[in-house]
Amino acid sequence: MATDELAAAPVPAPAAALAGGDPSTAFSFSIWPPTQRTRDAVVRRLVDTLTGDTILCKRYGAVPAADAEPAARAIEAEAFDSAAATGGAAASVEEGIEALQLYSKEVSRRFLDFVKSRSAGAKAEAPLEEEAPAAAEGEAT
Repeated sequence: MATDELAAAPVPAPAAALAGGDPSTAFSFSIWPPTQRTRDAVVRRLVDTLTGDTILCKRYGAVPAADAEPAARAIEAEAFDSAAATGGAAASVEEGIEALQLYSKEVSRRFLDFVKSRSAGAKAEAPLEEEAPAAAEGEAT
């Protein structure tokens, strides 16, 4: 087919226009709230980041898989609730984008808070564990 033939080829009309309906209502797109499938994907990604070989794990320590799943679910749920309370029902695409950005920021902030608090807790327990064997050795002599 030559270029001229492509330019002259008819362009198919949207299904709504063919049915006599308004083509602007043929497709509806809602960015907020995210689907359950999207929320589950966020949780899976958080679990992968908490348990995998990531920069955060190298810096703050990896989280055991048994602890990562419930923590990731809690992080995502709290972030969603926070964004839903602030963003509410998005009346426009722009409001939906703002709510989704807030959700993303909340997930990131809560994720970092969790990792840092877990790391700080591990560091606070480490000196106690080191002192206990030293005290036991001092008593044995």
